[in-house]
Amino acid sequence: MAGISDRAYSTTCGRLASLLGVSLASARRRVEIRAAQAGIRDGAGKLALAESLVAELEIDASDHQGLLTAQLGALESEANFMVED
Repeated sequence: MAGISDRAYSTTCGRLASLLGVSLASARRRVEIRAAQAGIRDGAGKLALAESLVAELEIDASDHQGLLTAQLGALESEANFMVED
């Protein structure tokens, strides 16, 4: 199966990969799997699907960043804790 050589599709998959923190090939594979599940076979449909996935992730991105920041912060009771001597 040959890949889509559309620049817009590649750019959108690149943005998706960046938001997910995965490789470009993995992001393309994710779009291809979702397209196969939805029965989308044309390039324009796959591009629209990739754009919708990016839009979904951009909406949720602020929630993930806040959660990660909260998890990386140390509690006051554990601020001086040392794992190694």
